Amino acid sequence: MVSLTFLFWLMVVLFALIGAMRGWARELLVTFSVILAIFILTVLERFIPFVRDSLTGESQFWFRSGILALLVFFGYQTPNLPKIAASGRFVRERLQDVLLGLFLGAINGYLVFGTIWSYLNVAGYPFPAISAPVAGTAIGDAAIKLLALMPPTWLGTPAIYFAIAIAFVFVLVVFI
Repeated sequence: MVSLTFLFWLMVVLFALIGAMRGWARELLVTFSVILAIFILTVLERFIPFVRDSLTGESQFWFRSGILALLVFFGYQTPNLPKIAASGRFVRERLQDVLLGLFLGAINGYLVFGTIWSYLNVAGYPFPAISAPVAGTAIGDAAIKLLALMPPTWLGTPAIYFAIAIAFVFVLVVFI
């Protein structure tokens, strides 16, 4: 059996390696995709009664994870579109681009897997193969402390509004 804490750090390292290979500009788009997904979910769950009231437990987890996965998928695929890739903005030329890609990739691993883990925790771990961290054990206490630092926890209202505004300004200044 593997703890979720180990799996979390494994994903952070894996995403960091992927980020080093892809470069910082492409990884930045994925970061903004995760922020956009959390923003969309916050708005949907706050202002649309159907989403707020009818989705609970496993259905809420799948809804949230589906939107996150869809936007992360497009975040990873966008630079592969011919028109955007031909612009030359996504070319890795120096060691600093690789190192910044490594750093942003690790952040993306934290954002993606941390968000999914947080949604799993909110849903009450509805799957029999995945169990909640047990308080009072070393691994369980570490996981509970780590859960308090996951993106949906600190990117709630109003912080997500500021994050999406900063991301949008950054995209306008750097990419357009």
